[in-house]
Amino acid sequence: MNVPTTQPPRFNLIDEPWIPCIDRAGQRRELSLAAALQEAHLMREIAGESPPVTVALHRLLLAVMLRVYGLQDETVWEDLWRAGKLPSEPLQGYWAAWRERFDLFHPQYPFMQAVDARAKPKSVGTLLLDAASGNNGTLFDHHTDADSLALTPAAAARALVAMQAYGLAGLFLPGATFTSAPCVAGVIFLVEGNTLFETLMLNCFYPENRFIPSGSQDRPAWEMDDPLLPARTVPLGYLDYLTWFNRRILLMPEVRQAGVEVSLMTMGPGLRLDPLPLEPMKSYRVDEKRGHVALRFDEDRAVWRDSSALFRLHNSGYRPPQALDSLANLVLDGLLDRHQMRRIMALGMASDQAKIEFFRAERMPLPLEYLQDAALVERLAQALERAEGVAQQLWGAARTLATYLVAPNQDTGEGRSAQREDLDQLMGGWDIQRPYWSRLEVPYFRLMEQLPSAGEEALAAWFTLLRRTAQDSLERVLAMVENGPRGYKAAVQARQQLAAGLAKALPFAEAVSSTPTGG
Repeated sequence: MNVPTTQPPRFNLIDEPWIPCIDRAGQRRELSLAAALQEAHLMREIAGESPPVTVALHRLLLAVMLRVYGLQDETVWEDLWRAGKLPSEPLQGYWAAWRERFDLFHPQYPFMQAVDARAKPKSVGTLLLDAASGNNGTLFDHHTDADSLALTPAAAARALVAMQAYGLAGLFLPGATFTSAPCVAGVIFLVEGNTLFETLMLNCFYPENRFIPSGSQDRPAWEMDDPLLPARTVPLGYLDYLTWFNRRILLMPEVRQAGVEVSLMTMGPGLRLDPLPLEPMKSYRVDEKRGHVALRFDEDRAVWRDSSALFRLHNSGYRPPQALDSLANLVLDGLLDRHQMRRIMALGMASDQAKIEFFRAERMPLPLEYLQDAALVERLAQALERAEGVAQQLWGAARTLATYLVAPNQDTGEGRSAQREDLDQLMGGWDIQRPYWSRLEVPYFRLMEQLPSAGEEALAAWFTLLRRTAQDSLERVLAMVENGPRGYKAAVQARQQLAAGLAKALPFAEAVSSTPTGG
């Protein structure tokens, strides 16, 4: 954007390109807020520079759609869905009414920003979740606080909305702290369609009132003269929640020869969110002592291993993402075909207190039949339980292997006993379970797709795969074991233990097999 030096900076998000998308031809494009919604049926997906940015952009678009189109009414939703794209007239009227509130650098109402007189100017790098700044280690960016980092207005806008959704708790000043934003501490799930329009529509629902009550004062932050008033810890409704003011951020643009850049900003604490409103895009299990516990990313555990919980819509021990509940109702009402195949995205980050550990984005198939058939969900849960059981037996066999390698005569009572630290060190180098789980991911997605029609046959094939994968995983480790009496004895003991373990973990017909040769 070319900005005359005699004019104050302007960057209106309605008109300026800043939302990164992939079109249906696979080309990357940056669109304005107006174009992203108006051309959503021509786009495949939003492609932020990190999963938190992608989530935050979806939430912003959903807030606009819910406000403009009044999608509380299922009939309105159905009409839009059948139209296949968003009508322009309501959007144009909304832009006309609130245009100045979408100016990133407006002198009185800068978009999603507020001043904190206590905050001193600092590098805009603090705003980047994927940059090295403060407690954050470098994830993908290689700037440091000392660098003179400058962002384009488009990049600054994306970082701003991401921070309002994913800001971490931490110290601001003595007696004042930052609090965690709504999307922290849990996986965000979005149902994915074939186009951005479908994705937005499949997630465009008001949550149940018992989670986020909706009142007459509910509105997005940019419609409020002061988004921090009234002082509150419970949102006024879902629109307020989607645009929750977690931070008082003020960007400080500078007009340079190349255009407008942002290198400095101020940031202070915003609204403190009460823990009671459950995030509608997260998946929870109910713990007797801790209440609702959100599913989180684990560096050593892919989300698909917990996927059966997403479909337990009528189980009091779980609270799946709201979109899946809403989709189930659309299938029940005949608006969506129960035999359709959709996808689900799991997005977000893992953090430890005020430190980001990693970002992650996963995709899984979503056969809509799982939303209507509780028995089918139980079969899927059984498949996952068997996989976990086999993994435990594989670990036990590897532990036996390590024990006999460290202390080959431990079964005779002669020589030294194996020490836990020695076993842990040896097994750490094998990483026995990671290859096992990585080999199961794609077959599991295939099982999800086949289970509704193939039933027991699909499960039997899955059990056979579990057995073979466990045996192959153990054989991979055995290939690293030294030859000779010590190694041979350890290998025999490990194979025997795995065979016995598989007989316990799997249905009998699937567990019986000849013991692999080798050693």
